[in-house]
Parts: sequence; structure tokens; C-alpha cells
Amino acid sequence: METLKGRDLLSLADLNASEVGELLELAAQMKAGTVNRRCNKILGLLFSKASTRTRVSFTVAMYQLGGQVIDLNPNVTQVSRGEPLIDTARVLDRYLDIVAIRTFDPKDLETFADYAKIPVINALSDREHPCQILADLLTVQECFGSLSDVTLTYLGDGNNVANSLLLGCALMGINVRIATPSGYEPDGSIVEQAVAIANGGSEVTITTDPIAAAKGAQVLYTDVWASMGQENLADQRMPVFQPYQLNDELLSLADKTAIVLHCLPAHRGEEITDAVIEGNQSRVWDQAENRMHAQKALLASLLGAD
Repeated sequence: METLKGRDLLSLADLNASEVGELLELAAQMKAGTVNRRCNKILGLLFSKASTRTRVSFTVAMYQLGGQVIDLNPNVTQVSRGEPLIDTARVLDRYLDIVAIRTFDPKDLETFADYAKIPVINALSDREHPCQILADLLTVQECFGSLSDVTLTYLGDGNNVANSLLLGCALMGINVRIATPSGYEPDGSIVEQAVAIANGGSEVTITTDPIAAAKGAQVLYTDVWASMGQENLADQRMPVFQPYQLNDELLSLADKTAIVLHCLPAHRGEEITDAVIEGNQSRVWDQAENRMHAQKALLASLLGAD
């Protein structure tokens, strides 16, 4: 993966289909233990949002590569006291080998990348969550053997996960259906970008009909109805999103081999029922584990082997 060495990953659109395919193959090999990369480098985690899976999976992945991790919590750095991001970026560039940033405003990622020479990874912003989707694609590939002839349906809020699913599925030739209430659709510019990337090779569907979206799908996917920073909207969103709950009724409409995904954390009884997340079609825990394997492959590829 020499083509990725030294590059940033701010969006899945920064990659082409071949690069994503190679990342998934490397992740699968690392998971199986058939490939062992060593990368004695230092990763910084600059997270402005709470995190469990992203923080732990990046940390474990870097340690397994033989590197080190520095947790740059803004509350204990000068960022919290108003140090300009352009100053922080230029200083950390001289200390670290790579940085993963979890932030609200995607412009923060672009600014950091403009002022730092080291690779910058989008570990989540309000616009996209590319690392999550790499793990999702790895999970789908494990379950079905390939990504061809797969239809993935996402139900719920047109948030950062929905945006990145559009791009990832379009890149890899997966038919993608995003079903949201009216007014909660994914970013229009990303929908246009996904349609252009798919270029007729796969279907990109945006709908308000959860039943039509679920019919025949091989993957049913959901996320919380109110993302981080929107907690105060949860109660008013509940009745609007109720028809999009991933439950046994919707799952029965999908393909008989269908799997269930959720990027977690889950609000059980809201966007997904206990029966479905704990059911035999759930691959949620494999999906969570695959965050580590996909990110290990990504880190190794962006940094290069020692």
C-alpha cells in the first residue's frame, strides 16, 4: 500500500476502489495473523468528542503495530485554553508521526491537514465517519465473501455514518439505500458525490419509506436517532423516527441471509430492539472488533512499514 504512505484520510472519497479493496485485504490478513506489520511510530489522538470504540481500537491497533499512543485530550492541553489550531498543528507535526482527530467541525480536520505534514485521519466529524465504514465493509465482506451483489439499507438519521456509507458503498459497488424521515436526509452534496462515484455501477437510493428500503436487502444498518451534541433533541425526534426502528418486522422483509449492523453505542428499544441486536443475524460485535483490524491496516498503510 505504498500509494497511501504519507497521505491523509479525511473522507472515504480520498480513496479509490482499489485502495479500499487493498486496505480490506490487509485488514483481513492482519486479523487472521497471516501478515504481521511493524510500525515503530507515535500516534496522537486529538479527540474533542467522547469515544469508546474509536479511542480503544486506535490505541490497541497502534500498540499491536509496535508503536506508541499519546492521548491529547483537549481538556488537558492548551487547545482548551484557546490555542489556535494552526499553532497546535504545526507543533504536533514536529512531535508525532500521525494523528487521528475526532471533532465536530470537519473544517478543523482540513485546517490541521493544511498546517501539518504528518498524515491526518478523520476519526469522526459531524460530516463523516470514514474509519467506521472501513470496518463495516470488512464485516460485510467477511459475511458474504465479497462486496458484489450486496444491497445495504441504512435506517434512521441522515448523519455522518449515513454520509460515509454512501461514499463507501458507491466506491465498492454496493447498492445503498438510505431511509430517513423527511427533512433528515443525508448531506445533499455527498449524495451527489456518491452518485457520481457509483457512475451507474450500483444503485444509490434516498427514500422516506423504510419498508421499501428493507425489502430484499442483505444488510440492515442503523444508528442513534440523535447524535452527539443533539441529545436535547432526542425526545422530539422519537415519534418522528419510530417507523424506522430496526425490529423483527423490518428484518423479516430483508433477504433471508441478511445481517444486522449498528455502529454503537445503541439505544436499545429506540433505533433497534433488544431482540434484533442480540439475535442470530446480528454482526454488531464482529463489526465493533473490526474497527481495530481496519484501523491497524490503515495506520500501517499511511505510515509505511519500518
